[in-house]
Amino acid sequence: MRWIAAIGAMLMLAAIPAHAQEVVQQLPPPATERVALDTSAGRIVLEVETDRAPVTAANFLRYVDHHRLDGVKFYRVVKVDTHWGFVQFGVQNARNRVYPPIAHEPTTQTGLTHSDGTITVARAEPGTGQGEFVIVLGDQSGSFDAHPDAEGDGDKLGNAAFGRVVEGMDVLLSIFDAPVSDTATIQGVFQGQVPEEPVTILKAERVE
Repeated sequence: MRWIAAIGAMLMLAAIPAHAQEVVQQLPPPATERVALDTSAGRIVLEVETDRAPVTAANFLRYVDHHRLDGVKFYRVVKVDTHWGFVQFGVQNARNRVYPPIAHEPTTQTGLTHSDGTITVARAEPGTGQGEFVIVLGDQSGSFDAHPDAEGDGDKLGNAAFGRVVEGMDVLLSIFDAPVSDTATIQGVFQGQVPEEPVTILKAERVE
């Protein structure tokens, strides 16, 4: 009788993964919002992770909904290699545009990663992210994700990814590949990373 009971238990255990898989398949995907950046170089559409990165996503959408990104520029390009680096845009701490800092949402908390086309919020110390945003080119998970077990100094909390480019990667690449000045800076920094002709965000808005 024991072997019958054991077989019955094994059959019950074998049935659990299939049932669990069925339940997982029935779960709705995480909620997202789409934002279009209509720029002087063309349109870029972002899918913003309002479920998985609620604080960081809400911060970005606040800038969008209150038109505080309208007129800002892609003012920094860091090009390490072909399709490898990042571009940066934002309000540059303008008093009439910037909102207070937000809590940091590391990738270890959100489950997101800095793959090709990911948008993330720039920061100094954790909890200082505001209105400066970076879109990465290439898989930058090694540099931008949180790595709490990594060796070396620093807080190891990475940046807070909150969405990705879903349309207009060609536009993003045109910004990334445009010439940069050898001498120009932004408030004394970013020499060699400032575009000769910065691209302007004409309008940022939510889209269906």
